[in-house]
Amino acid sequence: MSVYISKIIITTLMVILISEVARRSSFVGALIASLPVVSILSLVWLYKETQDIHQVATLSVNIFWLVIPSLAFFLVLPLLIHLNWGFYPSLFCASLVTITCYFLTILILDNLAITR
Repeated sequence: MSVYISKIIITTLMVILISEVARRSSFVGALIASLPVVSILSLVWLYKETQDIHQVATLSVNIFWLVIPSLAFFLVLPLLIHLNWGFYPSLFCASLVTITCYFLTILILDNLAITR
């Protein structure tokens, strides 16, 4: 239970840190948010819990491939905001585009037998 609580605390602290820093400097906030902290922590926790280096390697490769479609969100959101769609409609549409990109990426990866 203590590992689970520590995971929640660390994740919460990261979100608070990023939002507080971003209020002062959006670039520094973006830099912190772009760090693969969650992925690194997930890899460490997976290894600690399983001691299975191959499972860690597989997770790492899968993370790599699934970062690519997530980038669509960061292209579409500012574009829609710039087009005066408003924050929430832009956020919603950017999320839909990202979900679509995830779906297409997973189809492509499955067809090429790259992951899983």
